[in-house]
Amino acid sequence: MLAVLICFSASASVDTVQFYSNSLHKQVKFVIIQPKNKTKVLIPAVYLLHGYGGNQRQWPQAAPQLQQKAEDLNMILICPDGANSWYFDSPVDSSIRYESFIIKDLIPYVDQHYLTLPDKKHRAITGLSMGGHGGLYLAIRNQSVFGAAGSICGGVDYRPFPNNWEIKKALGDYASNKPLWDANTVMEMVDELKNNSLKLVFDCGVDDFFYPVNKALHEKLLKLKIDHDYTERPGAHNTAYWSNSIDFQLLLFKKYFDANAL
Repeated sequence: MLAVLICFSASASVDTVQFYSNSLHKQVKFVIIQPKNKTKVLIPAVYLLHGYGGNQRQWPQAAPQLQQKAEDLNMILICPDGANSWYFDSPVDSSIRYESFIIKDLIPYVDQHYLTLPDKKHRAITGLSMGGHGGLYLAIRNQSVFGAAGSICGGVDYRPFPNNWEIKKALGDYASNKPLWDANTVMEMVDELKNNSLKLVFDCGVDDFFYPVNKALHEKLLKLKIDHDYTERPGAHNTAYWSNSIDFQLLLFKKYFDANAL
């Protein structure tokens, strides 16, 4: 009789960490998912941003396969608590400094305390819904920090929703602050992008309320001749879609990291 040995790789570790953010002047939590990495080599990192109403637990709960994905793809996944900030440094509310939190506090902390490759060619960011806008927003504004960026069902243009999701808390009332809203939405920010300055990937379900703005962003990038990966497929604004989509995006990030291997 032929004996068949089936081996399963060990899952990555999942930890919740709390540290002090100088930008926010408070303790903030993040979840970090790390592969076993027995050789202690430096590996790439992907930052996963949650949606409105979520926190650092949303991604691990929505996509429990992330623990195994981190192991299989050999990357560290970081899920910060971004409150309902839209990941802005607000020009109207000095307590909302979540771009500074991510860029100035969280990333340096992670690079100092974990085995991450501390350069843009081995660092990516993506997110769902509010976090999808945040992923593209932060990467476009910080192209020396991130080499790849994504969005899943992202609110890539929130101007059609001026009274939703506390956006006006960070940017002021739309009618009175239109220039601020225009300057801080991904749809307008891509005008300043140069082709191949970022590896871009985003997708949205055709039954999602953010589908029209995602399709419009895709069409604008085509017109601007900015290379990107865009997918639209059946699905709505829900956990089932996000959990499925993140697998594809992590594979694309892996391909990007491998192309920049040291």
